Amino acid sequence: MAAREPNKHPMPTQEPSVRAHNFDEVALGYTAEIAAEEAQRCLNCKNKPCVQGCPVNIDIPAFIAQIRNNNPEGAYDVISKTSSLPAVCGRVCPQENQCEHECTLSVKLGLEPVGIGRLERFVADNHRLNSKTVPVRPAPNGHKVAVIGSGPSGLTCAGDLAKLGYSVTVFEALHTAGGVLVYGIPEFRLPKSIVAAEVEELKALGVEIFTNVIIGKTLTIDELLEQGYEAVFIGSGAGLPNFMGIPGESLCGVYSANEFLTRSNLMKAYLNDSRTPIMKGGKVAVVGGGNVAMDAARTALRLGAEKVTIVYRRSLEELPARKEEVEHAQEEGIEFRLLCNPTEILGYKNPDDPRDPKNGFVKGMRCIKMELGEPDERGRRRPVEIPGSDFELETDTVIIAIGTSPNPLIKDTTQGLEVNRRGGIVIDENCMTSRNGIYAGGDAVTGAATVISAMGAGKAAAKAIHTALT
Repeated sequence: MAAREPNKHPMPTQEPSVRAHNFDEVALGYTAEIAAEEAQRCLNCKNKPCVQGCPVNIDIPAFIAQIRNNNPEGAYDVISKTSSLPAVCGRVCPQENQCEHECTLSVKLGLEPVGIGRLERFVADNHRLNSKTVPVRPAPNGHKVAVIGSGPSGLTCAGDLAKLGYSVTVFEALHTAGGVLVYGIPEFRLPKSIVAAEVEELKALGVEIFTNVIIGKTLTIDELLEQGYEAVFIGSGAGLPNFMGIPGESLCGVYSANEFLTRSNLMKAYLNDSRTPIMKGGKVAVVGGGNVAMDAARTALRLGAEKVTIVYRRSLEELPARKEEVEHAQEEGIEFRLLCNPTEILGYKNPDDPRDPKNGFVKGMRCIKMELGEPDERGRRRPVEIPGSDFELETDTVIIAIGTSPNPLIKDTTQGLEVNRRGGIVIDENCMTSRNGIYAGGDAVTGAATVISAMGAGKAAAKAIHTALT
């Protein structure tokens, strides 16, 4: 039977030797023929374990059934009932740890799971390219809600509320809507035109978006409440980069991954005629092992680096990045220095010429080798230094990609808003903060996490707001 084909259909991609030198999307997407064949693999399980693994509870068997019936627009209708960003999710969600992880083909039959994410991307792209339908704006229900941040949690919350007839206004600090989707994720993994199209769908539902508005500077949350907003959702993300606290982090040529990716993605430093300054060429070291580290490393390579090295303190098995992103990085020639940790960033200094333009720039990084010891509180084996194993890594640029924290601006300008020791906003089971009428979700609560988990938080907050206001 077609449903028992052992492997999911491979995703067509650019050749590694070609894509390593351009910013075009790496994955090319399923054709209609491939999508139909992959859809045949779904067993249409009655208990729908894949849905339980989806943070936004898309009816996965139902949309796949529509693909089998040669009705991709019907599949889009199923997905859009619960997801406001299907083209985004189909590209960047860690399906292997969520919906596909629960797939019966894999769990009970030992086969590869259905390519759910790839099918979702196919459906969303088909809708964007071929559909002429316009979203129907619901009748207004008379309630007014403000959303802070236009990242995945904010857009999801706004979309769900708009579909219920709410007047929703989104306030975005940057000049383009999309949050981490536009400043954090590179063009070759998530084209900005895709994000823009998803945003336009929400605007068609009546969502109003104001950019260049910094809540805590331009306006405060209390001022929003005074303007008649009955609820406020904080989806401001986690834009404050973490550093290691080692010597040399203030040298020229040291970036946080946030800054490096924002310069390239949002400020278009990757364009040949861009005037945005960014380090190009030379040897680049990226510290960290998550998706952001992979994005930074692969961006540096495309910007012309002669060699890119990822330095990570655990082994390949503990690497938190998506398997697909790690494989793509390896295929493109990025080196992995595993079980290593930086202890100092080394700077150039010419004692004979204080005006030497190289003075104050990175010239290398001192590292120490690690071994895995006992598990930590999360069950991951704790890396332990191996005494006397220090070595120097020659590099011209260092990118620190070890996580981010919520920006304290909103907390500092909103009296009575409780946060935890990591700066995350404290919420209850209904996404309510310590202030009545103020809700929060996504990275502003949890710290840096996945796009889909932020979307799930935005969906939960929208439901809670609707319950409270009606």
